[in-house]
Amino acid sequence: MELAIIGLGKMGLNMVERLTRDGHTVYGYSRSKKHKAAVAERGGIHPDSYEELVTSQKQTPKVVWLMVPEGDPVDENIEAVLPYMSKGDVIIDGGNTMYKDTKRRFEYVTGKGLHYMDAGTSGGVWGLEVGYCLMVGGTKEAFEIMEPIYKSLAPPDGYLHCGPAGAGHYVKMVHNGIEYGMMQAYAEGFQILEHSEYDLNLEKVSHLWNQGSVIRSWLCELAELMFAEDTHLENITGFTQDSGEGRWTVQEAIDLSVPAPVITLSLLTRFRSRQNESFSDKCVAALRRQFGGHSVQKKQQVESK
Repeated sequence: MELAIIGLGKMGLNMVERLTRDGHTVYGYSRSKKHKAAVAERGGIHPDSYEELVTSQKQTPKVVWLMVPEGDPVDENIEAVLPYMSKGDVIIDGGNTMYKDTKRRFEYVTGKGLHYMDAGTSGGVWGLEVGYCLMVGGTKEAFEIMEPIYKSLAPPDGYLHCGPAGAGHYVKMVHNGIEYGMMQAYAEGFQILEHSEYDLNLEKVSHLWNQGSVIRSWLCELAELMFAEDTHLENITGFTQDSGEGRWTVQEAIDLSVPAPVITLSLLTRFRSRQNESFSDKCVAALRRQFGGHSVQKKQQVESK
């Protein structure tokens, strides 16, 4: 098949390469021309305009896959390609978009006679090698049209038509919420091991846990690689961003009255990671002194160490 991919970050470029390897013709595009050579290196073609991006495709329907940040960039790119697309063509949002926005865009785009799909995409920078897990929403008709592309991007059994518009992004939202909780559990466990009385090799421990243990996982495999690079993680800070899906998952849990304490606390812990000095920690220390006479550590004591 032929298709266009807009958004050439680490995932977008790797998707271009994985698709071209499997025989698809891929037009990769970003507003920055710095990616033109990179697209060619991966077997794709980088047109010079949105018009060329769409009209270069000879097949029907024409396909545009968006791999851009959620929010305004999605709407802006939809508006940029719509003038060159025709009835029956397909737009896919493969980014981490709020499912309610996807439902709104579905109504807008299908109202113009086009197909609109959401494809929650998991795999990160490893997707080129092992494939992408694709959680797809939209009509069954559009899914069947696009299935050869999904099959090329995903590992065996790695894609699913989850339901109507928004279903794919909904499943991906909850997927990322679970990911928050899993990473937090591993992080807390490794912290306990790091602070224990034993001189433990965390690279070897994480490797061990992947050999048949109940908690073996891809994240644990990545932990092994992480500790191999930096045994005590001395070269990084704990500052951790969140890209939105964890917040959306927590809000959805609240709206549905579903208790989700692990995911919620893992999200709040990310907020905590961004504080160089936590006021809440100061409050706890000061309150302990107030009711129990417990000592507190003065700021100058820390700075003088």
